[in-house]
Amino acid sequence: MPKQIVEMQVELATMDLPDTKTLRLKWPDGYDTDFKTGQFITVYFPDTPSYKRAYSLSSCALDRGFFEITIKRDGKMGTRLVDWVKAGDKLWVIPPVGKFLPVYEPNKHLICIAGGSGVTPFRAFVREATRRQLPTKITILYTVKTTNDIIFNEEFRKLEQENPNFKFLVTCTRLGADDPWLGRRGRIDSAWVREHATDLSNTVFYACGSTALVESTEKLVLEEMKLPKEQMKTEKWG
Repeated sequence: MPKQIVEMQVELATMDLPDTKTLRLKWPDGYDTDFKTGQFITVYFPDTPSYKRAYSLSSCALDRGFFEITIKRDGKMGTRLVDWVKAGDKLWVIPPVGKFLPVYEPNKHLICIAGGSGVTPFRAFVREATRRQLPTKITILYTVKTTNDIIFNEEFRKLEQENPNFKFLVTCTRLGADDPWLGRRGRIDSAWVREHATDLSNTVFYACGSTALVESTEKLVLEEMKLPKEQMKTEKWG
């Protein structure tokens, strides 16, 4: 059965960073759909129906009545969404699909590796786990250029306080020597990942972001750690 494509109004348009915006798309009256945290929707403008773009949901399946997507200014679609879309505008939405789903089992540890806007689906992972008070451990290893590029920093810090099983760890790659940042510097490497993967048989790795980041994570998990494919889930964003 084909999925119902629906026109949705932008209820909120929030600038998270100077180049990053979260859009809340309000479900129309009578609309309801079953979907899972970690899936993505595809959106397009009414005036350009042939040009579509998929975005991971940054809201979770417990958020009802709306979808949220978080977009970085990138390419034609990303630039138009960030620079021009405002509350009251409308977008056509193809309902959620995808298999980038959190494994919410009590003994599991989800290590979520992200770069830039690749962190957006992990906001959804942690939101649901926290609201449901799940015992599943979640660790986000997040790489950004500078501290000004951390998406959802305030919300993730708040979720850390609410959820004892969640850790949000950031590494910066382009800070000046005089920057006061006391956290980690440099790219995500195997040593940092292995430091947090203390029980490999019960760890599920997720990687979301650039092709380079995802492929390097796959190499580490599947080739160096020699874990089965079932323990590696990926979402490439070009």
